[in-house]
Amino acid sequence: MNIYVGNLSPDVTEEVLREAFVSFGEAASARVIKDKYTGQSRGFGFVEMATQSQAQTAIKSLNGKELMGKEISISEARPRRDEGRTGGGRMDYSGSRNRY
Repeated sequence: MNIYVGNLSPDVTEEVLREAFVSFGEAASARVIKDKYTGQSRGFGFVEMATQSQAQTAIKSLNGKELMGKEISISEARPRRDEGRTGGGRMDYSGSRNRY
């Protein structure tokens, strides 16, 4: 089960995040999401737990707890909505967008 972890300190690494969850079961992976331009943490991440019961226990136990000075928020990760990105049109001199 995939778990969303929000309000992460910029100092939290993937190893620190994984270690916070291992006492509840097998944390198969941990990812801290980073800005693609600066490489700095965006303040959230994901942890993949081996079983649903381990994940539920971790969510109940860690939600609202402090990790490296910040109170983290934890919930079951929702599937990503693929809305497609918009934009890429050209601007004409009047400021309105023209699609080519």
